[in-house]
Amino acid sequence: MAAKAYSGMGVSRRALALSAIGALAGGGAALAKGNLASKPTELKLVLNGDLSISEKEFKLETGKYYKLAIESKTSDEFHWMAPELFTNAWVYQVVISGIEVHNVTSPEIEFDKDGIAIIYFVPVRTGRFKFYVRGQEARGMAGLFIVE
Repeated sequence: MAAKAYSGMGVSRRALALSAIGALAGGGAALAKGNLASKPTELKLVLNGDLSISEKEFKLETGKYYKLAIESKTSDEFHWMAPELFTNAWVYQVVISGIEVHNVTSPEIEFDKDGIAIIYFVPVRTGRFKFYVRGQEARGMAGLFIVE
């Protein structure tokens, strides 16, 4: 029945009509809220030696470019992780002491002393994604990325 509705249209108009029908049926492309050509939105997380963290929750948008600076303020060994988020995000690069690492899929940042690691990424899927310091979750070193 849909074929009859657009059979008299030209090829490009027919393709446009099929794209619109696909989008309405849920098969269209996702629309990003952010502008990847713009400067990243800056986020900061501090991991403290008393096993506290500066933020428990970050609200993010799909398609928006972020720069997450993670700072460790201790000489304790911390393994910061957010595997669910980075499985559902495009990670552009990780920067540690000015050294850029590209093609990272799911970074785990290990701090052995004070320092800052920066992750540039774009969330591509909505959801609620945990972040944590491995082994310290029950002591409060955990939080949530909420991606809308």
